[in-house]
Amino acid sequence: MTSPLTASAANPVLRVPPATPAAAAAYFGASLAFHADVSDVAAALAAGGDPGFVVLDSRSTASWDQGHIPGAVHLPTALIAEQARDLLDPAVPVVTYCWGPGCNGATRAALALAELGYQVKEMLGGFEYWAREGFEFETWEGRERRPADALTAPVDSDDCGC
Repeated sequence: MTSPLTASAANPVLRVPPATPAAAAAYFGASLAFHADVSDVAAALAAGGDPGFVVLDSRSTASWDQGHIPGAVHLPTALIAEQARDLLDPAVPVVTYCWGPGCNGATRAALALAELGYQVKEMLGGFEYWAREGFEFETWEGRERRPADALTAPVDSDDCGC
């Protein structure tokens, strides 16, 4: 008979045991303080009125022209130190985004803003998941919307149940 200790040592998932519930609650609570989900950002913007935050696209002008979230502020990361105070109200939280999950540009932008004293969150999935989930975006040619990707958003519902 295999003991639970031996079984978990052979299991790559449990080779390092899970954190205690208290440590897990602290970690995941902190994660939500630093990150926003694409769907949650879209829902807050679609609700009308002031969402209580500003969305910031930290990509290049060429990337911005290719597509961006309607109403977002365009401020490439390299220009944050010199232009943030002219474009952003320090009292309003900022949600940064870049290309997608394979890019850490939104993280670098969030760091630059935090170092200037802004409250900031990073939008997980970036512009890629905004478009893949079927939300409207703007290009230099106008507004566009792609069908939702069934691997990123529910096909027959507006609510993923998360």
